[in-house]
Amino acid sequence: MTNAEISDKIGTLYIVATPIGNLEDISERALKVLADVDLVAAEDTRHTGKLLSHFSIKAKTFALHDHNEKQKAQQILTWLEQGMDIALVSDAGTPLISDPGYAVVNLCREAGAQVTPVPGACAAIAAVSCSGLPTDRFQFIGFTPAKSQARQSFFKEAHESGITSIMYESTHRIMASLADLQTALGEQQQVVFAKELTKTYETFFSGPVCELIAFLENEPERQRGELVLMLPGKTQVSSEMSPEAKQLIGLLEGEMPLKKACGIAAEYFGLKKNALYKAIIAEREGE
Repeated sequence: MTNAEISDKIGTLYIVATPIGNLEDISERALKVLADVDLVAAEDTRHTGKLLSHFSIKAKTFALHDHNEKQKAQQILTWLEQGMDIALVSDAGTPLISDPGYAVVNLCREAGAQVTPVPGACAAIAAVSCSGLPTDRFQFIGFTPAKSQARQSFFKEAHESGITSIMYESTHRIMASLADLQTALGEQQQVVFAKELTKTYETFFSGPVCELIAFLENEPERQRGELVLMLPGKTQVSSEMSPEAKQLIGLLEGEMPLKKACGIAAEYFGLKKNALYKAIIAEREGE
């Protein structure tokens, strides 16, 4: 049977994004799809059941998670071939983004099944859009590794990429992860931290990793929740940073903080303060 012949008879697998916090962020299309499909494949049926109940949707659900995905994939394809429509959801956000679903979508695509997105919330995109970091080029690199040495290499590679990196981290590992980031890239490495996006206690922090560590240690409650960590890419030393500006900064730094020294040098030589400061930091990190 050809892909074209299958497509005429097969049902549709909808990849449906659900809210990451605020239930009002679900789209009208997502609600319609969830109400109309024959089955809903859910990472956690209890969690999804609460979402469906909130919107008075009576849909049949079944579990699809990391431990059974490969076994369920063929069954889902069989149901689609029988003409059933199925929605795939994760506990929150867009399925497959560090969530189950790859084995199912891959199998269905190979078989010529119709797989269509129902776009919506995604923690990675929501976080980077408000981060203040460059978004002309960025990469999502999933959860950080479990082992310390692997994490340090992970952070170095992300930084060396030269573009903004977005990653997820778990509550129980965030402090160890930040300690490794500090070891790998230095205590003044700039980072952006976001937690509980769209929820009551939504929090953003932007600054050196050493200050983020203190921020989280001062109130351990801040370490809990859904966490996103963002790292700017390594910047090239500014061509505008003249030897004279660099020399002046070196002289001033003995009497004041580096940032203030950069501000004075920038004003004296007609340069941009932030660009000069970042160039100095980047040059020192590369030494």
